[in-house]
Amino acid sequence: MSKTKVGVLRGGPSSEYEVSIATGANVLKALREKLSDKYIAHDILIDKKGDWHIDGLKVKPEKAVKQFDVAFLALHGAYGEDGKVQKLLETLGVPFTGSGSLGSAVGMNKVLTKKVFISHKLKTPADKTVKSEQVKKDIEKVAGDIFRSFSMPAVVKPVSAGSSVGVSIVKDLKELIAGLALAAELDEEILVEEYIKGTEATVGVIEGFRGEKLYALPAVEIRPKTAFFDFAAKYEGKSEEIVPANFPMNVKMELSDMARKVHNAVGLRHYSRSDFIIHPKRGIYVLEVNTLPGLTGESLVPKSLRAVGSDTHELIDHLIGLALKR
Repeated sequence: MSKTKVGVLRGGPSSEYEVSIATGANVLKALREKLSDKYIAHDILIDKKGDWHIDGLKVKPEKAVKQFDVAFLALHGAYGEDGKVQKLLETLGVPFTGSGSLGSAVGMNKVLTKKVFISHKLKTPADKTVKSEQVKKDIEKVAGDIFRSFSMPAVVKPVSAGSSVGVSIVKDLKELIAGLALAAELDEEILVEEYIKGTEATVGVIEGFRGEKLYALPAVEIRPKTAFFDFAAKYEGKSEEIVPANFPMNVKMELSDMARKVHNAVGLRHYSRSDFIIHPKRGIYVLEVNTLPGLTGESLVPKSLRAVGSDTHELIDHLIGLALKR
C-alpha cells in the first residue's frame, strides 16, 4: 500500500510564527518517528512574508500542493487561522486538517465569536470595541471615554490575535492607555472586555474520536504564575496546568458541554479548544475558541490527550483521516 504524502504547513506571517514552527516540528517528528509506516512527511515552511518553501526553496503554493495528498495545518494566528490559507487550499482542492475557511474566519475574530456565543446563549464577558485608527488618532480621548463608561479592571486585547499576544489586564487610566497602544499595533480593532476574576480552564474537543461524535478531552485547570494565562504562561512554563482539573463533576460536565456547543455554534470541524473562566458565584464564562490548538511540548491538548492514555501522534493520525474522508 502506498503511503500518504502529508504537507505540514508551519510558520506564517503572524506574531505566532515561533509557536507555529514548534507545533510543526512536533507534527513532523510524530509523522516521521511514530507514523512513518503510513505517511511521508513534507515540511512546508511559510515565511513571515507569506512565501512558501519546500526544502529551503521558494515555491508557489499551487506547485507546493502537488507534492502532497493532504495538508496538516500547524499554523497559528493571521493567515493560518483566519481562513486565508484554508480558502486557498479549498480553491486548489486540497484536503486539510482543521476548520474550513468560514469557521476559521469567525473563530479568529473575537467580536464575531462573541456574537455567536451570545446568539447561542453561551455566557461571555461584557465588552465593547474600538478601532485602532481612533486610538492612534487620539488615544487619550478614546481611553477617557472607555474609562468613564466601562468598569475597571478590564481586559484589552487585539480582536484577531491568538496565544494571548497583545493582551493586557488594566486597572486604571494609565494602564488602559498603555494596553490600547499595545493592541493598536497588532490589529485594526481592539476588544475591551469585562475582567472576571476566577479560575481559568480549557477544554479540547475532537470529532469522531473514540467512537464519539464530538469527544471532549478532560478539562485543564490553569494556575498561571503571571497575572493571567498570557504568552509567557503558555509557552515558557510560567503556569501550573492540572489535568484532569480538580473541579466538581458537575463543573467538568458543564465545561465539556459548553466546549461542544462552542465548536458546533462557530461552525468548526475536526477539533478545537475553548477557553473559560469560572467565577465562584457567577458560574462559567466562555472567553474564546482556538480553531488550530497548539501541539507544542507546552501545549494543552497534548497534555489532555496523555491524561486519557493517548498522545499527539494518535490525534495527528485521526485528523489526517478526517481530512481525507472529506
